[in-house]
Amino acid sequence: MSTRDQFIIPKRYNTFALALMAIGLLAIGALWFTHGAKGGHEGARFWASLLQNSVFFLLVVNASMFFICATTLAWGGWQMAFRRVPEAISAVVPVIGVICLGILLAIVFGGDHSIYHWTDTHHVVEDPVLNHKKGFLNKTFFTVATILTIGLWSLLGWKMRQLSRSLDEHPIADLEGRKKYIWNNTVWAALFIVVFALTVLSSSPWLWLMSIDAHWYSTMYSWYTFASTFVSGVALIALFVIYLKNNNYLEYVNNEHLHDLGKFMFAFSVFWTYLWFSQYMLIWYANIPEETVYFKPRAQGIYSGIFWLMLVINFIAPLLILMTRGAKRNYGTVAFMAVMIIFGHWLDFYQMVFPAVSPDHVPMIVYDFGVALFFVGLILWVVGRALTKAPLLAKNHPFVKESLIHHT
Repeated sequence: MSTRDQFIIPKRYNTFALALMAIGLLAIGALWFTHGAKGGHEGARFWASLLQNSVFFLLVVNASMFFICATTLAWGGWQMAFRRVPEAISAVVPVIGVICLGILLAIVFGGDHSIYHWTDTHHVVEDPVLNHKKGFLNKTFFTVATILTIGLWSLLGWKMRQLSRSLDEHPIADLEGRKKYIWNNTVWAALFIVVFALTVLSSSPWLWLMSIDAHWYSTMYSWYTFASTFVSGVALIALFVIYLKNNNYLEYVNNEHLHDLGKFMFAFSVFWTYLWFSQYMLIWYANIPEETVYFKPRAQGIYSGIFWLMLVINFIAPLLILMTRGAKRNYGTVAFMAVMIIFGHWLDFYQMVFPAVSPDHVPMIVYDFGVALFFVGLILWVVGRALTKAPLLAKNHPFVKESLIHHT
């Protein structure tokens, strides 16, 4: 096996990942001493930062397995030249999933109701809106749903990776065996899509994020969250593909594959904007107080700067920069826009969480950047190790040839 077929982690890569995690841990420690240890609303600022970052990065890395399963159900072969990249990214799901689970349960059972008001049973009894929602907004349902969600993502993702790697050393010689393999792959991918639809596209964003503003709701919220994290997930895939390509790996990846990743980034940036506009416009046009209360501090209050900056980064920049064919084939442009998209949607999650937790002032965002760096370093660390465990080309897969001759 050629060394170009097997990823070897450079020393600088390890050092960079560890440095980011170290900076992140320092930021978490500083945030704890300045806010978390005080409890109450000050403590809520600490937990809100951990909540925002852990949920965002968990959904982003999980989007890689959605990408794999969606293309599997479509019987697409164009992505096979770099499929091991999203597979490696999806290996981070159990790691961040455990961290996110611990944070969520600590908030729910911690005794402080500043983030999730519905955890205060006495307040729920006196609040007609929360009392009406207590059938699903309760600690038991939240805990069971969260454990099942993260567990199923991890289990089904592991199964899809095992199916992919099973062909590396054991090629299938006959046609019937290949048909059976494709069928099994399709079935497991479909199971993941069903779970994904019942969680990311519906219940999980309601429980983890929308219930922070428990008096408000939007039927578009989960789709909005999905679009935000999926385009960020594709951007993350593109960054790793470009990194590996620049280090002389992924020899069969060419401008055609990069072009398609760029088209995904462009298209889903527009799709996210469509959902953003539809949610905002309908609430603005109806002008119903119980709905506009969500956008008041975000669009017109102290968070308005972040709110509109996030729109510029997530819509205007991708629209203008990624519109042309040449831009989507330029490694530097795609890498720059991938970083911008991830940062922009990280800001989107920031303004989804903090206006409800800190309505009187915008917290010092430097702390939250530091916490984000911990998760970025963790992703780099786990993905690097996952890439070393299998050849970078999914060998012997029936659709590999389609990817090698792919053109748009």
